[in-house]
Amino acid sequence: MNSIDALIYGAIQGLSEFLPVSSSGHLALLPYVIHIKDPGVVFDLMMHFGTALAVIVYFRREIMQYLRTLKPSLFNLKRGGPGEWFVRNFLFSTIVSVGLIVALMPVAKMARNPYFIVFNLCVFGLLLWLADKKNKNLSETLVAPMESGMQWKIAALIGAAQALAIFPGVSRSGVTLTMALFLGMKRQEAGSFSFLMSLPIILAGILKEAPGLMNSSGESIHVLFIGVATSFVVGILTIHFFMRLISKINLGVFTIYRWIIAIAMIWLLR
Repeated sequence: MNSIDALIYGAIQGLSEFLPVSSSGHLALLPYVIHIKDPGVVFDLMMHFGTALAVIVYFRREIMQYLRTLKPSLFNLKRGGPGEWFVRNFLFSTIVSVGLIVALMPVAKMARNPYFIVFNLCVFGLLLWLADKKNKNLSETLVAPMESGMQWKIAALIGAAQALAIFPGVSRSGVTLTMALFLGMKRQEAGSFSFLMSLPIILAGILKEAPGLMNSSGESIHVLFIGVATSFVVGILTIHFFMRLISKINLGVFTIYRWIIAIAMIWLLR
């Protein structure tokens, strides 16, 4: 892989990570489109690291606020402000995600088959459209559950949904957003929670794959840097764009896009 390929990978990662279209699916299918060798899971993970940095920068105020409430959230259960409840729900949701990801890891290694990715793009795109439609019908009774108390069921279901994103084509932001909308969360809150939830999983993945990264050559490190920097910059712009539009747009647009990509990939794979 050269610098231009890394630039393309980083741009696609930055765009697709925060839109419900599956960044890992796009990255796994990209070699079939531009005819290069699949760079593998470690390279994909580093592209996700770039977008994780984008989340940290964009939500830095919220993250600092939640970090300040981390200790009382864990050691002073009598304290129950919005920040404390959010942190508790967030941590429980993350624990559920990690447990399921570990369980699914052996199966996920076989899931980079392009036809399986096409299947995921179609099915989870349909679920996103159905969730968006249901959420609009419930707009008069929506609440902000993550800051109003311990929501075991909601946190567990969103965490379980995020674990499914280990399969390319599902979309981490898409599947968590889908579940949150099905459960009745407001779009803005669902989007923020979805983006923030990606941080612990991605950072844990980086630590897990650190030995492999340390063995990379100087040239590959240079290429990785280009990809990460590109995914970071494009990711910041995409978050800003999506968070401004999430309460206004019809998410069915992304369903149609996913189906178009799936059809195009079937044609290319022929």
